[in-house]
Amino acid sequence: MAGIKIEGLTFFLTYAIFGAVLGMLQFGYNTGVINSPGKHIENFMKDVYKDRYNEDVSDDFIKHLRSIAVSIFAIGGMLGGFCGGWMSNRFGRKGGLLLNNVLGIAGGFLMGFTKISRSYEILFLGRFIIGLNCGLNTSLVPMYISEIAPLNLRGGLGTVNQLAATIGLLLSQVLGVEQILGTNDGWPVLLGLAICPAILQLILLPICPESPRYLLITKQWEEEARRALRRLRASNSVEEDIEEMRAEERAQQSESHISTMELICSPTLRAPLIIAIVMQLSQQLSGINAVFYYSTFLFTSAGLTEENAKFATIGIGAIMVVMTLASIPLMDRTGRRTLHLYGLGGMFIFSIFITISFLIKEFFGYVQEMIDWMSYLSVISTLAFVVFFAVGPGSIPWLITAELFSQGPRPSAMAIAVLVNWMANFVVGIGFPSLQSALENYTFLPFSVFLAIFWIFTYKKVPETKNKTFEEILAIFRHGSEQPEKSSVSDDSTTTHQMTESTFQGEVTKF
Repeated sequence: MAGIKIEGLTFFLTYAIFGAVLGMLQFGYNTGVINSPGKHIENFMKDVYKDRYNEDVSDDFIKHLRSIAVSIFAIGGMLGGFCGGWMSNRFGRKGGLLLNNVLGIAGGFLMGFTKISRSYEILFLGRFIIGLNCGLNTSLVPMYISEIAPLNLRGGLGTVNQLAATIGLLLSQVLGVEQILGTNDGWPVLLGLAICPAILQLILLPICPESPRYLLITKQWEEEARRALRRLRASNSVEEDIEEMRAEERAQQSESHISTMELICSPTLRAPLIIAIVMQLSQQLSGINAVFYYSTFLFTSAGLTEENAKFATIGIGAIMVVMTLASIPLMDRTGRRTLHLYGLGGMFIFSIFITISFLIKEFFGYVQEMIDWMSYLSVISTLAFVVFFAVGPGSIPWLITAELFSQGPRPSAMAIAVLVNWMANFVVGIGFPSLQSALENYTFLPFSVFLAIFWIFTYKKVPETKNKTFEEILAIFRHGSEQPEKSSVSDDSTTTHQMTESTFQGEVTKF
């Protein structure tokens, strides 16, 4: 491993993470894939309805059917995410991911054969099953990666979850253009390609080890945990990792099997659970999904042609990938809390600019030069909005939820967090068109208000978790003090790792 410059990043660890994050690529792909071929799907639904009932159907009813195809994905995600904790304990982190691919293949197969079957109900069923698959992925993948990553790389590798999701989103946008698969004949293939990440993960993941934490703490299989660690670290010196796990196990012996209700009722775990829930809400209620689902419409409303609006939407996906890549080294250098504050603050500013661009376009709509200028302002503001999302809120909620909890309550905590995330996703996806009709040019103002609230909450309540063991993070909430740690950009990770629990007593405000 002499060619690897990043300490702790071995070939086999890289392979295991690549195999796991295919599940998040699946999530990103299926989030974006339904957007581009929307018109063709609506036309297909009209034709099927006319064949069945020998009468034309109203546009409103077809839009309702399409909204079902969009939103049923989130309903499946809620159920899948909530079952993630049970599945990870019953079958293991890796075992759960492998079994989940059965749903991925089934969902992709159904969506791909929608047109041949002449049934939009098959599309709904396929979207629901792929939603189950993606919901389980959003629970299992961050858990697996946080448990196999060494302490000094946990933040950066946790960001790979979001990177894979953004690559999947970009892939769906590129393949969805009319020159490739965004056609009347190509859209079933576009949706059916969801089987590819599932099949690839089924091929790659069996070689990867199970989570050492799961093996040692949950199953009490110490020798298997040692073998897994030796493969992941490419070294026989794994005692430091084993001792960290044992310390976590000792701290959590009374909570070795934490149910969802026990987690909710636990006074010690209430504060991290509230933080995890609010962090998930800060991702979904920021307005980013309004941009993902309706970006083409937003850009055409701002004055762009439909073709340019579609390319601007692809630009959103490309920027997400680039900025998520840029945030990987920052995650363990700058810290989770700091990046989240930067991300929320930037999104707040540019959500205001998006609203301003809509207002100016309305008031000066008769001046062509002003329309052109406002179109550029709207596009730039939307792209900047996405940039700041990728910096913080895109990846940190997933990462920090896995970090805030030790082995016992982590599966239940991830299940609750994922359920909240998908519920908020569903609310934004189904409610944004009505919000837009009611508020028109002021549509983004509610998101601006939410962003301000989430920024204040993060500043006052969220502790910094970079380079801390799970036991040390738990100590933060056991010994809360009056003032959270100020954001820091220190690189000194080794010193932080060696500090005792008492050092962290001043890092979080008491709830």
